[in-house]
Amino acid sequence: MRIRTTVRTTALPLLMAGALLAAGCAKEDDEAPPSPGKPRTVTSVSGCGKGSWTDPADLTPDRAPARCAPRTPAPRPLAKERSLTIATGTLSAEYVAPLQMALEKGEFKKEGLNVDLKVLPTPDALPLLAKGDIDAQWAAPEAAVMNGITSGFDIKWTAGNFSPGPHSKSGLWVRLKKDETAAHVPMAGRTLGTMIGKGSVIAYPMNRALKQHGGGLDEITFQQLGSADVLTALRNGGTDAAWLLDPVWRKVDGDKKYAFLGGQPRGEPLGGLLFGPNLLKKDPDAGVALLRAYIRTVNTYFAGDYKADQAFARELAELLKTDEDVLRSTPSLRMDWEIRAGTTDRLQDAYRAAGVSEGAKVPESKAVDRALYEEAVGHK
Repeated sequence: MRIRTTVRTTALPLLMAGALLAAGCAKEDDEAPPSPGKPRTVTSVSGCGKGSWTDPADLTPDRAPARCAPRTPAPRPLAKERSLTIATGTLSAEYVAPLQMALEKGEFKKEGLNVDLKVLPTPDALPLLAKGDIDAQWAAPEAAVMNGITSGFDIKWTAGNFSPGPHSKSGLWVRLKKDETAAHVPMAGRTLGTMIGKGSVIAYPMNRALKQHGGGLDEITFQQLGSADVLTALRNGGTDAAWLLDPVWRKVDGDKKYAFLGGQPRGEPLGGLLFGPNLLKKDPDAGVALLRAYIRTVNTYFAGDYKADQAFARELAELLKTDEDVLRSTPSLRMDWEIRAGTTDRLQDAYRAAGVSEGAKVPESKAVDRALYEEAVGHK
């Protein structure tokens, strides 16, 4: 198992835009990627029956995520071992746990894959993914990704990651004023502290929650804060509201001075695996093998309330290098490899409202490819 923890500093927004444009130009000068071959053969997969696929148009919050039997889909080792590099922004966040566990349990090795996790911020990794210098990215279709696709990057979102559990309160919290309740909090004109910028996928659920309370991304003032400062600013009046992540929201949960206004939509993953030209066109067999190992890991270790198993929670905490009590203080994530219909459209609407989108809206067909994970579970 190899895990490279090289961390690079995120560039300033202007430099980020320049890097994206430069990489796009470099890609145009390179030899064009090979055109897709014949349609891939999809066969049934033992252990992956009817429940291994759900209709992408199903957006009901209580939708049961797709699942196969534990330890399936079974490995189908590649004829020749393949080394892959996956970029990720962190190795300690819980949503990265399936990748970490797949490495720990040798699930990638079973497919003939030698996987290297490399810590890189999304703006740094994106041009490398488009050029084929790395193979995949554990991230999300953020504004920078969609703008990159607009500029010619051959990148697609190929698998989901998670949605929150029904009892999660990770999301938008507000400090209540006199006579306000959680049911009625006028948000227009207020300040919001967050460590996540407007170009993040969180812009979508944030905008939705704000609109439910008479606001919107264009009607509030953002305060970019460090992770350690967001809660402090909310408590001392430095900001009116804040986007609180796991497990920080537990610090205000139950306090009547604060109200939870909403978080990521249940049943709708907003990130996961992004593939570049290497796995989309040059070697889709390796792409399917990677997804097969990832899906098998979810089915085996993260199929339900994985934190209810104390031994597994302890193992997971050690793997993520976090405190077990902190890990278990928040509900289990609903790991979900599927991508819902229309998610990239809703994300782009939020980016446009936040003023961080460029050009025309990218159609879903150019941003999403469900075919490889469907092949992995045998869905035709």
